[in-house]
Parts: sequence; C-alpha cells; structure tokens
Amino acid sequence: MDCASTLSICSHPKPTANSSFSTGGYVLLRRRLFFSPSLQYVSSGRRRLKFQTFAIKNASASSGRSGRARKVYTESQSEAAPSTSFPVKEIASSVLPVGSFIVVTFVMWKLVEKLMMPKKSKAPVQEKKPTEGVKWSFAAGTNLLPNFGAKIERESKLRLNDFSKELRSFSIVDMSGRNFGDEGLFFLAESLAYNQVAEEVNFAANGITAEGIKAFDGILQSNISLKVLNLSGNSIGDEGAKVLCDILVDNSGIQKLQLNSTNIGDEGAKAIAELLKKNSTLRTLELNNNLIDYSGFSGLAEALLENKSLNSLYLNGNYGGALGASALAKGLEGNKALRELFLHGNSIGDEGVRALITGLSLHKVLLAGKLTALDIGNNMITSKGAFHVAEYVKKSKSLLWLNVYMNDIKDEGAEKIADALKENRSITNIDLGGNDIHAKGITAIAEVLKDNTVITALELGYNPMGPDGARALSEVLKFHGNIKTLMLGWCKIGAKGAEFIADTLKYNNTITTLDLRANGLSDEGAKSLARSLKVVNEALVSLDLGFNEIRDEGAFSISQALKANEDVRLTSLNLASNFLTKLGQSALTDARDHVYEMNEKELSIGF
Repeated sequence: MDCASTLSICSHPKPTANSSFSTGGYVLLRRRLFFSPSLQYVSSGRRRLKFQTFAIKNASASSGRSGRARKVYTESQSEAAPSTSFPVKEIASSVLPVGSFIVVTFVMWKLVEKLMMPKKSKAPVQEKKPTEGVKWSFAAGTNLLPNFGAKIERESKLRLNDFSKELRSFSIVDMSGRNFGDEGLFFLAESLAYNQVAEEVNFAANGITAEGIKAFDGILQSNISLKVLNLSGNSIGDEGAKVLCDILVDNSGIQKLQLNSTNIGDEGAKAIAELLKKNSTLRTLELNNNLIDYSGFSGLAEALLENKSLNSLYLNGNYGGALGASALAKGLEGNKALRELFLHGNSIGDEGVRALITGLSLHKVLLAGKLTALDIGNNMITSKGAFHVAEYVKKSKSLLWLNVYMNDIKDEGAEKIADALKENRSITNIDLGGNDIHAKGITAIAEVLKDNTVITALELGYNPMGPDGARALSEVLKFHGNIKTLMLGWCKIGAKGAEFIADTLKYNNTITTLDLRANGLSDEGAKSLARSLKVVNEALVSLDLGFNEIRDEGAFSISQALKANEDVRLTSLNLASNFLTKLGQSALTDARDHVYEMNEKELSIGF
C-alpha cells in the first residue's frame, strides 16, 4: 500500500494553526461532501476522493528533506482527505510504534472513507417493499389503502341508498344474497317504516343476526303494506326468533313469513308458537331445515289448537321424529284452519305416521276433510306405515297432493295405496318415487288409472320397474287415464321399455311432460321414440332424454323425425349428458331451425 510506505519514512506530522479548518472552510467542506461531491477515479479502479479546498502542511520536517517530505505527504493526504469528526491532533501527537500507527491509520482511513463517501440511494429497495400505510384487516374490505376504506364505505352507502329506493319503488323487492349485514338492515328498515308500496321483501342470505332483527322494532308494527317477509339463510337463531316474534305480535300485515335455514331450535319454535296464539294475520309459516326437535314440535302443536288463521305449515328437514309427529297430531285434531302440512325429512317412521294419520283423521271428521296437501316424504316409512297412509287416502275428500317420495314402501305398500286410490276422487298429484317399487307394484298403480281420471301428475322415478313395469303402464295409458305429467326417470326400463312408451305416445293424447332420464335407452330406444315423434301428437310438449347413452345415430333419428312432422308440438327436448359429437349436435340444431321455419315455433334443445 503506497500510502503506508510513505508514512513510515516521514516524521509524524503535527498540524499547525495553518492546517486547522476555519469555520468557513468547514461549512464549505460539508456542502461539498453532502451536496455536490466531486469524485475522481484512477486507472486502478479504486475510488478516491480529491478535494481542492485545502492541504495540510508538514512543519516539523527538516529543511533538507522538507520539500520532498512535504510534497509526498501532501499527495498522500490528497488521496484520502481527513474528516474533522476525528481527533487528529491527539492521534498525531501520540507516539506509537510504527506497526500500531499503521494499523490505526488504516482503520481511520476506512472510517473516513465510509463517512465521507456518498450513501447509495435506497429508492430501488424501497420500491420493492409494500406500499407504506397499508392497513390490514380481517373484516369486510381487507388490505385497503389509506382513504380507500372510506371510499368503500361511501360506495356501500350508495348501494344501500339504491336498495332503499327499490323498497320505495317496487311492490316486489328481492335483496337476497347482498350481504349487507346487520348495519345495512338497520339502514334499510327505515324505508319500510312509512312505505306503502313494497308488499314482498326478500332479505335472505344477508348475514343478518339476532342483533339485526332489532332493526324491525317499531317498523313492522306500523307497516301494513308488507305481506311477505323472507329472512331465510340468516343465522338469527333462537334469540333472533324471539325478538322477531315480539315485534310481529302487533303486526297486521304480514301473511307469509319465511325462516328457512335460520338455526332456529326448540326455544325459537316455542317463541313462534306463542306468536301463533296471538297473531291472526299470518297464513303461511316456513321453518324448513332448522334444528327443531320434539319439544319445539310440541309447542307448535299447542299453538295449532288456538290458532285460527294459519293455512300452511312447513317443517321439512327438522328433527321431529315419531314423538314430534305424535305431538303435532294432537294439535291437528282441534285445528280448524290448516290446509297444507309439510313434514319431509323428519324421520317420523311408521309409528309417527300412524299417530299423524290418526290426528288427521279426527281433523277430517271435525272439518269434513280440509287438508289439501300432505308431504311425508323421506321419513323411513315402510309398507306398514303405508297401510295407515292408504286408510287416510280412502277417507279423504279434500286431499289434492300427496308426497310419499323416498321412503321404503316397496310393492306391498304400493298395492295398498293403489287400492285406496280406487276409492279416492280428490288426489290429482301423487309422488311415489324412490320407494323400491318393482313391476308388480307399478302394475297395481297402472290398474287404478283405468277408472281414475282425477290423477293428472304421477311421479314414479327412482323405482326399478324395468321393461315390464313400463309395459304395464303403457298398456293402460294408451287409451285410459288423464295423466299429463309422467315422471319415469331412473327406472331401468332400457331400450325395450322405451319401445313400449313410444307405442303409447302414438295413441295417448293427454301426456304433455315425459321424463325418461337415465334409463339406458341407447340409440335403439331413441329410434323407437323417433318413430313416434313422426306421428302427429298434439299433447307432448316436453321430453327429457338426458343421461341415456344416446349417440349420434339416435340423435340423427330424432332430428329426422322432427323435420318430418310438420305439426310437431314439442317445445322442449333435453339430450344433455349423452354421447353426442358435433355431428349429432349439428343435426339437432338443423332440426330445430327447420321446425321454426315450418311452424314458427321455438324448440329448445339441450345437449
């Protein structure tokens, strides 16, 4: 290192008064260091600082060597200018061994270089860091920039203002799934206070809790125009149900209240029961898919003994069980208003259905049979329970709709209900799907249709009737019955069964909707149906052939049949989830266009 070798042969310089910095020189140095440093680079690549402002002179060297020493020392100092921040006088005056002095001087130079060299800009590094001022939150509107939260809040208020205008402008308002929460409900509820326009309001699935229900306090008591209120899908729980019932006691407008999937349990059901005892306006109450058990059913049953206005009660998807059904039956015995009862999916079993039917039978005797709709689907009812259902069907004079879907009545239970239907002349819609009914049970039901012309909708889907069951039905429906909607999806009838159904369509003039999904029809079954579609049929408007393993060949046959029939009545044809390529799809599309050109009728084809 050239600087070190030069210093070792020179006497240690002692700065004189001339070598000290004046105040003006110090300020000038600071300005140059921090505002406009002048950097020079030598050929060796080492960065060196060179200042022309001052030079430190050596006053202690001998006259013979002073010129050379002074010159050498000055040049060495110009390579690394000293800083006033260090005590140069003390170090220079100290007498140290040559090696120690060299080490100390080297360290000093490094420190001087570090302090006097301009600092590198940190802008590029800062640009890679996250923007300063970012606020993190787990609430709605996370990771918002400064002032952006206020912007979101303003936009939310604007949206709520728009919702409020809807409440004032339209008679039917659907605000489901807007997620405005409790605060939004407090804002919107004010629009209902003196509103005389909105009759149906849907607030479903908006994150409303029991706290938000309080927004209706003082509002629903004064509003008499609102007829339908839907709060389904909001987790209001028992507490929210209690608050709502306290508010609705004095309401004289709402006729339909929907509280499906709201986490209401027994305590909430009891609060609703107390409301039913006092409220004389409510006509329809929906409590589907909640947590109501035997205790809640008992409370509702007691309310039915006093209530004189409720027409429809929905309790699907709860936990009533056999005991709940028995309790409810007690309330039905003395009730004079209920017309529709929905108990789908309550696991009431055979004992529960027996108790329920007993209550309904007494209800029938008192009121000449006023119940019009009964849903006992998916309740683990077997052929034993089907016997009690059949007994009620025989005596009922008012029942229009009966749902026994997804139970386990089998052929024996189907035969019992079929016998009852021979005597019944009120039921128009019956659902026996998903009951493990085979050809034997289907044959018994088909026989009923020879004389019974009241039944117009028959659901037999999800029963493994096979081709024999399809044949039994087709033989009767060719010239008998008044069936308009026939549902035979997932019945394993195959191509052979499709042939029987196709033969029926050539003669039947009542069936408008036919569901044959997932029956393994394949191309052969599609061809059989195509032959029937060529014949003039003034009834069939909807045909569902989805999930039937039909390929392009079957699609071509159907498309040709549609083109050949100039008076085709079909408006909906579903071939979704089959094995059609673009060729088959193009053929069907061409047939659709042809039907429109010939008849100016829209034919919807799904594939």
